[in-house]
Amino acid sequence: MTAKFALPAAPSADTIRAFTAIVGEKYALTDGNDQAPYLTEWRRLYQGKTPLILRPGSTEEVSRIMALASETGTAIVPQGGNTGLVGGQIPFDTEVVLSLQRMNRIRSVDPRGNVLIAEAGVTLAGVQKAAEEAGRLFPLSIGSEGSCQIGGNLATNAGGLQVLAYGNARNLVLGLEVVLPDGRVWDGLRALRKDNTGYDLRDLFIGSEGTLGIITAAVLRMLPQPKSKATAYAALPDLDAAARFFELANDLGAGELTAFELMPRIGIDFVLRHVEGTRDPMTAEHPWYALIELASQRPDEAQARAESLLMQGVEAGYVSDAVVAASLTQAGDFWRLREMLSEVQLYEGGSIKSDVSVPVAALPEFLARATEIVTKLVPGCRPVPFGHYGDGNIHYNVSQPEGADKAAFLARWDEVTHAINEVVLELGGSISAEHGIGRMKRDLLPEVKAPLEIELMRRIKSAFDPLGILNPGKLL
Repeated sequence: MTAKFALPAAPSADTIRAFTAIVGEKYALTDGNDQAPYLTEWRRLYQGKTPLILRPGSTEEVSRIMALASETGTAIVPQGGNTGLVGGQIPFDTEVVLSLQRMNRIRSVDPRGNVLIAEAGVTLAGVQKAAEEAGRLFPLSIGSEGSCQIGGNLATNAGGLQVLAYGNARNLVLGLEVVLPDGRVWDGLRALRKDNTGYDLRDLFIGSEGTLGIITAAVLRMLPQPKSKATAYAALPDLDAAARFFELANDLGAGELTAFELMPRIGIDFVLRHVEGTRDPMTAEHPWYALIELASQRPDEAQARAESLLMQGVEAGYVSDAVVAASLTQAGDFWRLREMLSEVQLYEGGSIKSDVSVPVAALPEFLARATEIVTKLVPGCRPVPFGHYGDGNIHYNVSQPEGADKAAFLARWDEVTHAINEVVLELGGSISAEHGIGRMKRDLLPEVKAPLEIELMRRIKSAFDPLGILNPGKLL
């Protein structure tokens, strides 16, 4: 899916020994069995090779690794929890993998200042737990939060389930510590809300997919814990109703609407078929569903707002049926239906996946046009579009026709995604909403970015990494 390019040469035996001496033999992996978990991702689209995997335990060790890499011209691929979906964390062949998983300390928590400092290898769930123990909320939430790491979340500017209320990862970061390609360390761990002193280096590294520097720690914003929360599951008759119901929810939510997730019936069927213990919250089947969450700083307010919203939605004809979760367990059951939508597609054969965004107002048109196009291209295919309706981000996935040859279907990946992307761009959208560019979409970038944008991005890359040793072949 990605054109070939010239990789730096593999490190010599002497260089490998020098790298190993930095972290110790226990944390330098050369055996194929030990390396295997680092060299493929869960969708198995990308399989990499590497002469060495390094697992440093400190920023100082990362700095020494990068200084040696700069001296020897060794390419380095930073890796967090290996949950990325576009191959950005998987090496091609000769690069050394640098895993941040041992750098997993919460360095400090300041509830009064509403900040904490976490190292890059702390899982997202670990950051959430540290905030919760301090009586605070870290609102970034994605399906892989038990295994993804905060450094990778920031390197990809992760989105997730609560962008509608709290923004992407970028909105939750005050400062960073970053190791540059030449080994120098930028200490930008400042807990300032306002710091208007020139170019914002922090925002250059966030979303750069490990191509400009290696994030080793971050100052993260915490928020007050909501006093009440409500989760609702609503059945929708069509996409026009979904659009109108979202407008209603956004108006009535008054800033307290934290999630509005769209799910198709076919996706729910997949989950019910393949995930033990799940059940349909409704007695009848409906074309579309919305999973809604509201949070409030007033006790019991969220529940009342959710009930009022659903009642008005039913009265207006936007909602066919609805239920508000009566317990945390039931709320968890609703969310499990949404969170398993990606995984269950593995059991239905090949799945061609797109992570796109369009203006919220254009979502019904996009979904209708994309479905018409892909079903004409591949008769019998099964579109499974779902995702973050509130911020215009849809994961437009297409499962193979039942009984079709998986390899033959997946061979049409570029054809199908190109057709979807054409609709996205016509509607003023983006071909990557939250997953990044990585290997998968690198060659598409010049088609969707103006030449000046590409030129400026290449200048930035060259300024930070003139030797081209940091995550080569990704993003640009």
